[in-house]
Amino acid sequence: MAATGLFFLSLAACKSTKTTSGKPGQLLTHMSVPRSTPTGNPVILHFTVYNPTKSELSFCKWHTPFEGFMSTFLDIKAANGQPADYRGAMAKRIMPPPPESYIKVPAKDSVSVDIDITRGYNLAAPGLYTGTYQGSGMSGLEKANTITFTISK
Repeated sequence: MAATGLFFLSLAACKSTKTTSGKPGQLLTHMSVPRSTPTGNPVILHFTVYNPTKSELSFCKWHTPFEGFMSTFLDIKAANGQPADYRGAMAKRIMPPPPESYIKVPAKDSVSVDIDITRGYNLAAPGLYTGTYQGSGMSGLEKANTITFTISK
């Protein structure tokens, strides 16, 4: 029982009170991709974390695009509901996260990253796809908006 309590406290150490809801004192997240990309070309995800507050805030970069493909931070599905195969790494972590695992977001500012999601997910089949951020449990960032894009022939 004591080990479970320690694990919970360690996991909570990476979380922070940030969300997409726009509540005072919390970070906001947003994702975007091109509406259509030809098969075989990169699909660049632009992921932004905004800090609307008057104070610097931080979040854990684990399970976000800021650390690259070290986890399945996106849930990508084809129009038929079939998930896109993830082909990136699945990092094992030692808790609590070290200080270098956090990204600071200055007051009234933002941080962004661009990442080619075809390097972590199989998007070879033409069609309509949707993507949802799913890394909030580790990063403390809440679900960003859903992205929708087409892989064209």
